[in-house]
Amino acid sequence: MNRSDRERPRPRPRLRGWGGVSAMAVACALTAALALLPLQRVSEATLGMDDTAPRGPAAAEPARAEACEKPEASTARPSRAEGATLERIKSRTDKPRKLIVGVDQNSYRWGYRDPATGSLEGFDIDLVRAIAEELMGDPEAVVFRAIPTNRRVQAIDSGEVDMVVRTMTITCDRIKEVAFSTAYFETGQQLLVPKGSKITGHDTSLKGRRVCAAAGSTALAELETESHGADISTTVPNQLDCLVRLQLGEVDAVVTDSALAAGQAAQDPMVELVGEPFTEEFYGVAMHKDAKDLVARVNQVLVEYRKDGWERSYDKWLKDGMGKSPGPPPATYRD
Repeated sequence: MNRSDRERPRPRPRLRGWGGVSAMAVACALTAALALLPLQRVSEATLGMDDTAPRGPAAAEPARAEACEKPEASTARPSRAEGATLERIKSRTDKPRKLIVGVDQNSYRWGYRDPATGSLEGFDIDLVRAIAEELMGDPEAVVFRAIPTNRRVQAIDSGEVDMVVRTMTITCDRIKEVAFSTAYFETGQQLLVPKGSKITGHDTSLKGRRVCAAAGSTALAELETESHGADISTTVPNQLDCLVRLQLGEVDAVVTDSALAAGQAAQDPMVELVGEPFTEEFYGVAMHKDAKDLVARVNQVLVEYRKDGWERSYDKWLKDGMGKSPGPPPATYRD
């Protein structure tokens, strides 16, 4: 896709019928199977960080106003060079010489643990394995760490993981805290409700309704900006918790990325997406703010992945629910 194509509005994927699945049975089975793995701390030397370097949001350079007009524009051009960060990952002795990646394991079709096999599967998991194959020479050279939505930035900043591949939206606030690859998926916020609900979208039909969103998510940030009178007191660590609360009648709607909501609708045919996506957002691979060399190397992986692997993964995991592939978003850079 060339630049002129990018500037034209892109068609939004629309949810189709998901087939007959027993809602509560599937949700309960997945909830039982998807207990979070414990986070384990990785030494800062592992990530090639200076122990004396400042930490956290206060340490990050403020994002330039002009750069934040397109937060999805990456700070690092693609490179095949193996910088200090990757060299330290490969040579560390206190942990397995594998990538340590923060992922989700309860977002159906994105990152979830298959109850039948026990293995992690999904669109994000395919991307992790592609990155591991290029950086480590083996798609299985990965230690997966399941992290909740509200701990993604913390896990990167503390050195618990080398990167996060977890439907993480690139935002102006987040680029002050972590570094992102180029965008690998485009989505937008949307409403998930029980079929027959009088809620019609992100509009006045939300007034007085109980709405669930994950803590630390862009969905919650958007609701706090414009709630349309909704009660947004219900926040949870993970998106699947919102689906369960919706099924139990504890909330009237869930706000989340349309791509994630499609996966949740696939688990329960009694819920549906309503209205149109009311934001334009992009997922990226998140890494430490100081690991620009690793960002450049991941961006090179994505150059190749967009040519072939992306479409195969989309067709396998997302096509049945989201329709024909819109193609990956083009790579953009800040300089």
